[in-house]
Amino acid sequence: MESTSLVFLSIVYLVLVVVHGASETESLLKFKNSLVIGRENGLKSWHRRNPTCKWIGVLCDRGFVWGLQLENFELSGYLDIEALTGLKSLRSLSFMNNKLGGPFPEFKKLVALKSLYLSNNQFDVKIPKDAFDGMGWLKKLHLEHNKFRGEIPASLANSPKLLELRLDGNRFTGQIPEFTHKPHMLNLSNNALAGPIPKILSTMDPKFFEGNNGLCEKPLDTKCSSPYSLSPEPKDNSKKKSSMFLYIVAAVVAALAVILIIIGVIIFLNHRRKKKQSLLTAEPGPSSLQLRAGIQESEKGQSSYHSQNRAAKRMIHTTKLSFLRDDKGKFELQDLLKASAEILGSGCFGASYKTLLSNGSLMVVKRFKHMNNAGTEEFQEHMKRLGRLNHENLLPIVAYYYKKEEKLFVSDFVGKGSLAAHLHGHKSLGQPSLDWPTRFNIVKGVGQGLLYLHKNLPSLMAPHGHLKSSNVLLNENFEPLLMDYGLIPMINEESAQELMVAYKSPEYLKQSRVTKKTDVWGLGVLILEILTGKIPESFPQNSKDSEEDLASWVKSSFRGEWTPELFDQEMGKTNNCEAEILKLLRIGLSCCEVDVEKRLDIREAVEKMEDLIKEREQGDDDFYSTYASEADGGSSRGVSSEAINLS
Repeated sequence: MESTSLVFLSIVYLVLVVVHGASETESLLKFKNSLVIGRENGLKSWHRRNPTCKWIGVLCDRGFVWGLQLENFELSGYLDIEALTGLKSLRSLSFMNNKLGGPFPEFKKLVALKSLYLSNNQFDVKIPKDAFDGMGWLKKLHLEHNKFRGEIPASLANSPKLLELRLDGNRFTGQIPEFTHKPHMLNLSNNALAGPIPKILSTMDPKFFEGNNGLCEKPLDTKCSSPYSLSPEPKDNSKKKSSMFLYIVAAVVAALAVILIIIGVIIFLNHRRKKKQSLLTAEPGPSSLQLRAGIQESEKGQSSYHSQNRAAKRMIHTTKLSFLRDDKGKFELQDLLKASAEILGSGCFGASYKTLLSNGSLMVVKRFKHMNNAGTEEFQEHMKRLGRLNHENLLPIVAYYYKKEEKLFVSDFVGKGSLAAHLHGHKSLGQPSLDWPTRFNIVKGVGQGLLYLHKNLPSLMAPHGHLKSSNVLLNENFEPLLMDYGLIPMINEESAQELMVAYKSPEYLKQSRVTKKTDVWGLGVLILEILTGKIPESFPQNSKDSEEDLASWVKSSFRGEWTPELFDQEMGKTNNCEAEILKLLRIGLSCCEVDVEKRLDIREAVEKMEDLIKEREQGDDDFYSTYASEADGGSSRGVSSEAINLS
């Protein structure tokens, strides 16, 4: 009887899945019809003859669609949100790096949505005030680098679970609304906002408010000169009063204009006379790097009335640059300040600038703003430790500059750029994608660099602490160079918890701790990113009540055998390499065990990569059986069978 009931329930469940899957297929096809696809064969796989969960850009969990990741498809047209309401399990939408525009879509119809990414599109509209009403589950919203206008909608500030909000690089105006709670990450830079910053946001990084000339109060240094209030709309009581008022204003403006013109002429003539007198003794203006990085004039060296004093002070200031390597030609801080500067990018810790020295050397100057709590002796001692590191897969720090308010790190320029750019932006850069042998070589080098850090920085709980694809540079031979390592002891604790990768690991989010194996978790995520081509940040962030990250997505999608849809289609030909790729995938999953005790340590992870290399050389096909025996026999390494064999 019981078996009959189980069979009946199974049949009912299968019928429900099939019916639901059919409705999801129709919803997605209807949604596709609203899009104009610029990339050739962009959504060719979206066809009824293919299972929905195998369509490109469709993310599934147990047969149900939970996310759409349609990035870099040159999409235009409009987003038919009404069609997506048929996807009852939909939690994440990403349309980054497309050409979408038009009216703001009615995303509030998707009340269960958790993550929404519209970065780098062409929206040029005002967002309605109630655009996010009812979206009580929304955690991440990225609208940066569009042309959104008007005020920030109040419904967004009232979103109860909002953790990440990026509105930078738009045209928002008015005041910042009062947020009901402080998001973990909020970026409002480079808009046209004005007025006082709400007190709940006063402890955030000032860089998230830069580029808004009208903002004042903490965390900015600008004080509001008077109680700020937006002028109300003038009421049109009568045409006569309005006309009289305009006449008065015009008269006052005309009088002021005449006075200002007279004052301007006097100032101009006076300035011209003084300029002729001081032309021969004028000091040169600030350099390109000084202007871009915002380094104060006092850092460059102060002028004095006597040339001897000026020369003496300049000599004092040039000694501020501390070198960690002897194999580089010495240069001074003055040489960096005088050099032309080109901004390379702005990361979570600060901006990086490429400078060309007079001797022809290309250097990178990275500015750190989150080390204010590091004392002079403590900072210099730790920098000496980092300076003693020497490994082919580490980017060495050539020199550093210490000041209480900020620090500068100087390193060699690496022309190939970051691994992240090659994985996710190679087309826009006009570069070919990375093939499988190159990707495996990069993973191997990253692992060896991490192992070296763990051996030589044993006192640090996470010797790297900030491992991600944008912190892996590639040299001319596509060998990886790790950067931003060893920062945890120097970064202010509150900034580290908000920005560093180590503090986003499962053990920290659930137990508020960082361990020796936290770097291994970062290595595992990096392996999965390299193999799948997925951006880890495009998945909902791991939190105390959710595990919807890249690792859990791979684990739920991997069926223990070769699944082409799981891997990056840009990897090129993988003939006769499928077995190797699957083995590296299993290593990555073993590094991403949520249970720290079951997770590989860094030495074990590197040893398994070396075993894979030996197997390739020896033609040994017993690699998988070795893994299986370890799982069945209860290996002391504690690797769970779930991570090794998910079939």
